[in-house]
Amino acid sequence: MEEKTASGQSNGAAPIEAPVGGQPSAELLEMLGKTPVFSGLPPAHLRRIAEIGAEVKHVYGATVFAEGDAGDKFYIVLAGAVRISRIVPGMGEEALAILRNGAYFGEMALIDDFPRSAHALVHEACRLFVISKADLEDLLFVDRDMAYEILWNFVRTLSGRLRETNDKMTFLATSNKF
Repeated sequence: MEEKTASGQSNGAAPIEAPVGGQPSAELLEMLGKTPVFSGLPPAHLRRIAEIGAEVKHVYGATVFAEGDAGDKFYIVLAGAVRISRIVPGMGEEALAILRNGAYFGEMALIDDFPRSAHALVHEACRLFVISKADLEDLLFVDRDMAYEILWNFVRTLSGRLRETNDKMTFLATSNKF
C-alpha cells in the first residue's frame, strides 16, 4: 500500500505495521495511561487497549491520512512528530498543529462517521500506536465499565478542545484579526 502526500502524490512509502501482540511494553502502557482519552483507567484496561492496537512506523513526508478520507482509526504519537494541516485553496498548506510524543489525533473518527477534517502528515519520521474504530467498539461492547470511563474521558477532551476554540475565536474577534 503506497502512501500519498496531501496533494495526492504518492511518496512511495508504505507504513510498517506491527501488532503489539503478547505482553505490551511498559513504555506503551505508560503512554496510554497519560493519554487523556485513557487516563485514570486501571492497568488491566490499559493492557486490553494495548492488545487491540498496533505500532506503525512512517517515514518523513508520508501521509497518515488525508482530509476527506474515511475516519476509522485513532492515533497516539509514540515517537517523532505529525503535522495536522488543511489545504487552503489559493494559499497552500495551513499547519494547525505539530503533534509530538504522547499527543493523539483522529479521535473524532471513533465517535462519528464523518470524513477526516484535516490532513495528518509525517513531520518527522514517527512511530504511532493505532487503534481501529471497529476493534475499540468491540472492546467497549464487552466491557461496559471501561466504555463508561473512556466515553467520559472523550467528553472531557472534546469539551476542552471546544473551550480552547471558543477562546481563540474570542481573541481573534476582539483583536480584529478575524
